[in-house]
Amino acid sequence: MTEEMKWLKECYIAHRGYHCPISAPENSMGAFSRAVDEGFAIELDIQFTKDQEVVVFHDGHLERMTGYAKKVRDCTWDEIRSLTLLNSKEKIPLLKDVLEYIDGRVPLLSEIKNRRRVGRPERKTNELLQDYEGKFAIQSFNPYSVGWFKEHSPRIIRGQISGSFKKKQLTLYKKFLLNHLLLNHVSNPHFINYDIRYLSNLPMRIRKMKGSIILGHTAKNSKEYKNTLEEITNVVFEGFNPKKMTAGRRNCHL
Repeated sequence: MTEEMKWLKECYIAHRGYHCPISAPENSMGAFSRAVDEGFAIELDIQFTKDQEVVVFHDGHLERMTGYAKKVRDCTWDEIRSLTLLNSKEKIPLLKDVLEYIDGRVPLLSEIKNRRRVGRPERKTNELLQDYEGKFAIQSFNPYSVGWFKEHSPRIIRGQISGSFKKKQLTLYKKFLLNHLLLNHVSNPHFINYDIRYLSNLPMRIRKMKGSIILGHTAKNSKEYKNTLEEITNVVFEGFNPKKMTAGRRNCHL
């Protein structure tokens, strides 16, 4: 593990920020502010609007978080910029505004959500990250998205996200390729981020034996977090504060 990657092992990593549903919903500036205050690294999600603005939002559809019945990719930035998240005053942020706000104070683990043609979204994200001076890594379920960074920006730390894909609308063949990490020759990731419910799968047992850098997503209580942390490099958490129950992690104010 290189010096630049040590934070992936050493830091607490808050899933979609250190969020709470009332005042600081997931992937909001409020959730990121709370994470910075606690010294937590931040996992966040990157999507692209119809006019190719890079926004921080998880779901492909806006309805769960905003009540607006439309997909992110079908909206322009002007169409969604005033939407509020859940019952809060928080709004969907632009990635460039998040980068300006975090300003290197804690590391960022940025998931690119792109199930379409690879190229323009990755290029736009890369442009925003080139001048960012803080610690960060990119990751994606899409090995071709990760592979774009391997080819065009190889210095950026990159991770391959995977799991069972049971609920995904994919063919059995594609699910097999993805959950067995058989496209990792495309992405050539520095680390794996795997669903903690399936860490006993054969591909993960092999990678643990090889000493690969493995993150797990997502522990939603202290028991899950502690038990999983004994198996792999680090665990992304949500819904609780892990500080009081673990040793060896550290606050990541940089």
